[in-house]
Amino acid sequence: MPLLSIRDLVKVYQTDEGMFGKTQREVRAVNGVSLDITQGETLGLVGESGCGKTTLGRMILRLIEPTSGSITFNGQDVLAAGGSQLRRLRRDMQIIFQDPFASLNPRMRVEEIVTEPLVIHGTTATNSHQSSASSTSTTNLHNAAIEILRAVGLDESALRRYPHEFSGGQRQRIGIARALVLRPKFVVCDEPVSALDVSVGAQIVNLLKKLQRDFGLTYLFISHSMPVVRYLCDRIAVMRRGEIVEIGPAEEITARPQHDYTRTLLAATPEPILQQKS
Repeated sequence: MPLLSIRDLVKVYQTDEGMFGKTQREVRAVNGVSLDITQGETLGLVGESGCGKTTLGRMILRLIEPTSGSITFNGQDVLAAGGSQLRRLRRDMQIIFQDPFASLNPRMRVEEIVTEPLVIHGTTATNSHQSSASSTSTTNLHNAAIEILRAVGLDESALRRYPHEFSGGQRQRIGIARALVLRPKFVVCDEPVSALDVSVGAQIVNLLKKLQRDFGLTYLFISHSMPVVRYLCDRIAVMRRGEIVEIGPAEEITARPQHDYTRTLLAATPEPILQQKS
């Protein structure tokens, strides 16, 4: 059974047009998408800006409510979940946002940022998984913050500082730490390196690979960059105008694309970069 299964997922927005916005038009941001993601794999979702990638990722987590379709995570119906059941699901389903500055509260210190999910869910993370009970004491939260920061390559000195005191790459590490502090099973990575310099982005991609091994993670990695998804992902799904036009193993999609749009994406990428997979 796949860890995540989505079927015929649709998101329709109503837009106002014409004089005084009296005319309404439907825009299908996501149009009948079906995907399976198995435990431990990384599925790359690639396509141009505005094709519906982020909308799809956020619908999976119910940050955006779908118009129709179904989402099943670990055997549970995500769209039917509510209250405490949805709360439990969200421990296991997290997101890393695109903008490493806008996604962090500038008025909170790093320790508060990365431990906030533990406070909200009333748990504290351990090396194995989560221990619930009344473990949200100051000491336990402090230790959990140190542990997760070390996992993403930051030290204890970061705890008392604010987001503006860090570089873009360091801020993204903090965002990753916040996403992983609950020890989730599944993470939506929403273009986590697109706002970073190339060299810094490469460091973050390698960090995500390491964390996947260390934490046993499953990723949906959203990107517009074919070289990045080819390097990081097991499979690639190509999205265009709200629909999946091609899906398959990463090597096969990049070496023998079947759809014209996939060929266009590959042609827009310098060939030497595509050959740098190691």
